[in-house]
Order: sequence, then structure tokens, then C-alpha cells
Amino acid sequence: MSYKEKAQDIYHQLQQGKLLDAFDKYYAEQVVMTEPRGTREGKAECRAYEEQFLNNIQEFHSLEINKVGSNEDEATSFVESTMDVTFKDGNRVTMEQVAVQQWEDDHIVHERFYYNNA
Repeated sequence: MSYKEKAQDIYHQLQQGKLLDAFDKYYAEQVVMTEPRGTREGKAECRAYEEQFLNNIQEFHSLEINKVGSNEDEATSFVESTMDVTFKDGNRVTMEQVAVQQWEDDHIVHERFYYNNA
């Protein structure tokens, strides 16, 4: 599979509610995840963060994959997506983001999320 196909597979799994399955399959033990709110290092810490995110969701309405691209020579992919969720506090939010993934073989070693933190 190309890096673009792997990125597409991750987001298709997310659309099916399989975020943690995709995480377990595609993320390296030494993964670093960076976003405007901070940086997490290591698969266990990053997975715990994802679990916490999921535990705060009351209802998942949709996930749209807007754009997917890659630079296969540089082992880099990106995904622009829009997610619509209602959190357990009753707040319904539409989140738009871009994720840029750096790969080593079949696993993501670094992922950076770009979004408006306002």
C-alpha cells in the first residue's frame, strides 16, 4: 500500500468507529503526536489521549474526508477532514483539521495536527 492508501485506510476506519483499531495498526511505538494543545510521545501515551477523547464523545455524527495526499518519496501523507460530534457536556462541535503524517515503513512516527484552537 502507498502512504496515501494507508492514510485513507486510517480515516475510513475512523468513519466506521474504529479509531483505536487504526491506531494500533498504523502507529509506531515511538510515535510523537503534536497539536496546538501540546505534544505527546510514545504509543501508550498517545493511545491514552485518544481513549480519553473518545470517552468524552456522546454522539459521533459524521467524519468527512476532504482531501488526502502524499509525497511517497518523502514518506509523508496528509489528510484534511471535518468531524461533527456531540460531547458528553452537550456541546455539538464541527472540527476541521489537517493531519500531516511522517511514516517509517508501515507505521506513523510523527503526526502533526493543524486546526484553529479558538
